[in-house]
This record gives sequence, C-alpha cells and structure tokens, in this order.
Amino acid sequence: MKTYDVAIIGSGPGGYVAAIRCAQLGMKTALIEKYSSLGGTCLNVGCIPSKALLDSSHHYHDAITHFEAHGIDIPGEIKVNLKKMIERKQGVVDQTTRGIDFLMEKNKVDVYHGLGSFRDATHLVIKGETETEIEAKNTIIATGSKPASLPFISLDKERVITSTEALSLGKVPKHMVIIGGGVIGLELGQVYLRLGAEVSVVEYMDRIIPGMDAGLSRELMKVLKKQGMKFYLSHKVTAVTRKGRKVTVKALDKKEAEVSLEGDYCLVSVGRRPYTEGLNAEAAGVTLNDRGQVVVNDHLQTSIPNIYAIGDVVRGQMLAHKAEEEGVMVAEILAGQKPHLDYNLIPGVVYTWPEVASVGKTEEQLREEGVAYKTGQFPMRALGRSRASMDTDGFVKILADQQTDEVLGVHMIGARVADLIAEAVTAMEFRASAEDIARMSHAHPTYAEAVKEAALAATGDRPLHT
Repeated sequence: MKTYDVAIIGSGPGGYVAAIRCAQLGMKTALIEKYSSLGGTCLNVGCIPSKALLDSSHHYHDAITHFEAHGIDIPGEIKVNLKKMIERKQGVVDQTTRGIDFLMEKNKVDVYHGLGSFRDATHLVIKGETETEIEAKNTIIATGSKPASLPFISLDKERVITSTEALSLGKVPKHMVIIGGGVIGLELGQVYLRLGAEVSVVEYMDRIIPGMDAGLSRELMKVLKKQGMKFYLSHKVTAVTRKGRKVTVKALDKKEAEVSLEGDYCLVSVGRRPYTEGLNAEAAGVTLNDRGQVVVNDHLQTSIPNIYAIGDVVRGQMLAHKAEEEGVMVAEILAGQKPHLDYNLIPGVVYTWPEVASVGKTEEQLREEGVAYKTGQFPMRALGRSRASMDTDGFVKILADQQTDEVLGVHMIGARVADLIAEAVTAMEFRASAEDIARMSHAHPTYAEAVKEAALAATGDRPLHT
C-alpha cells in the first residue's frame, strides 16, 4: 500500500491546484479523479467549454450585426456550423485537460482514476478498473458540485437538459426556455440567442443575477432584452412536461396567474448542489450539513483534524477561482505556513456580452449593514475606446466609505470587465481609497479609464469626461 503526505479527492480547479501547491511544498501527493480526464466540471463541462461557445457565437453575432459598419463586406450568406463550433469547443477542452496532465507529471503528483472513498480517516479506496487502497496522512475533499434541479422536474437530458447537455446540442433550438436567471442560464442563453434561437428566461426572484448589485441586474436585463431575450421575473415554475419534441413550462406570476411557455428545449439552470455521493464521508467521521455541504472551520478543516475540504463542496460561492485559492490555502496550512484568504475580495463574473463583474459589498448590503457610503459611476459610452469598438453598453460603479474614502465595492458591466475587475481586487486588497485610484494614470484609450473616472466621481463632482 502506497503512503502519501496528502491525498486529494477531485481534480477540478481546487483539487488540481491544491495538488500542485502541495507538491511544490515538498509533500508526497496523490490526486484521485472519478472520470477519465482531469479538470473537473470547470474544465470539462463548465467554465472552459462555455467560454469557448460564448466566444464562437460572439464572432458570429459580430459578423452579422457589426461587420458592415466596420467596412467589412462578406459576399454570400453567413451561416452557423454548429457541429464545427462544438468540435472547436471540445478541442479547447482537450488541450486544457492535457495541460493538467502535464502539470501533474511535472510536479510528480501520482494520479489515480476511479471513485475515491474513505475506508477510515487515513485510508482511501479507489474503485476504477481495479480497486486500490492508499494511506494518506492528510486528505483534501474537492469533489465539487453537480447541476441542481427542482423535485418535480424529470431531466431526460435530451429536451429537458442541464448545462452539461446544453454544451453539446446537435442543433440550434427554435425556442429554449431557461429556468433560472443566474450566471449559467444567461451565458448559455446568450450563446443560443446569438445563433438564432428564441430564448425565454423564467426567474423566481424579481431580478436576474440576484446575488449581484441591483444596478448590474437592471443594466444587463436591459441589454439582453435589446438583443431579443425575453424575461419572466417573479415567476414560480410549477411544472415541466415533454411531449415528443415539445417541452411545456408552466409557472405562476406574482399575481398567481398561470403562464405557459412552449419550447423545443428546456434548460434547467437553478444552481448547483454539493457532490459527495460515493465519498463514504461517514466512515471517516466527516460531518455534512443539511444542504449536503462538508462542514469546515475557518482553516477549511472538517470535523476530523487531518481531513480538509475546499471548493463547491463547502460553504461560499461556487467559483473556480475561489476553489483554487482555498486549495492553495490548505496546502500552505499543511506546510506550517499562515496563508490569508479574504472572501469579500473574491470577484464574481458573468461572461455574457457585455460582461458583468463585481467585488466587495453591494449597495444593498451596505444599506442593510448601516454603512454610510458614497457612489461614483461612469458610463462606458463616454469612453473613446468603447465608441471605437462599438461596445458602449454598461458602466463602472465604485462604492466608497463616506468618511474614510476606502473602496468598499466595485461593480462593472461592459466590454472586458471580467479582466478589469482585477484592478478593483488589487486596490481593495491594499485598502485603497477612491482618491488613490483616481490619482493613478490609466492608459488612453482603454476600457480601464472608466474605473478611474468612476473613482473621480466617487471623490466628488470630478469626472473629466461626463
């Protein structure tokens, strides 16, 4: 039986990054993965493939809507080759997962393919083509999450589908009904909207992306409506039925009136649930809560001192980069270091176009907490760079403490804000004031100038270009 300093169950962003950092710190490391390829949900059926389809569909949308204005004439009809688009997506996934294989080999991490489960707190059984048992001084649970559903919905994975199936459809839907106005539903909805589908979003809450700043929700819905997406907010889904190629979704609006929508596909996108099936956590004494999450302390330690858990399977936002940071944190704790992770400074991003990004407190949170704050906002349409690229939707909003001017939250919607949010995270990590950002030189012309202008607005009536 092989013995390891640390074994990690799950090879998603949290798991494989934890494995790399453990190996870098001199620990003999094993990585256990249920499926044949490494990378977990994010690399195989999540972040990476969805972004590949978003980029491909964005190119097509630009070709049919913007090329003429840019002086680009294309003879003949521009057509979607969905099969080729899906093949390119899979190529990106394959290349990325091969990169994880290389990193494991480079860092001398032993990889086991099979279902990993606890025999006890220090022994793990791996059931693959054969059954293997290893001993681990420490174990990190990084088993991630799976798409959630509603109890009355039967997912046939043909017409009533999850995000996994939506990444590999054989044809563009005529009408896709999406249950859930969160990140995943909106991203995949925009993919198929661009490709010619009618898209309807049914959301239980009174706004889309309800976890983000309300201003971002309003602006994104306005833009997506302009693009042709339909929204049914404050609607409670009561039934989803399929007959042949037709799917019917019934819901009650806020006045309890029934609304019926018919489509050829229904994407159920109501969030994700922690995945611990087959883990046999009870054999190790690991405690789960009533939501199925592994219970951890501030050091991500479970009820058993030598077992840790990270990523989607524990509390907090289900984000790949959150899992990565947690993986590094646990590795460094095991090495005797004292790492720091500020959950308030983990950014959230929606990769629609325009993109949406946010970090820190929202206005709703600050009001609820009774914090006196000031706001600075700047529209993307006022930027020369935005006009040059025809990406004029959106804004940057900075929230700063009324007394100290410290930046408390930054909320953006516009072109490339998924990248721009890193500036806000950096500033907030060093407890910068709005004045600090306003005094920094930003290259011209760039989208980033909107951050500087919003900071100028937050310090008083000082924006230069509005």
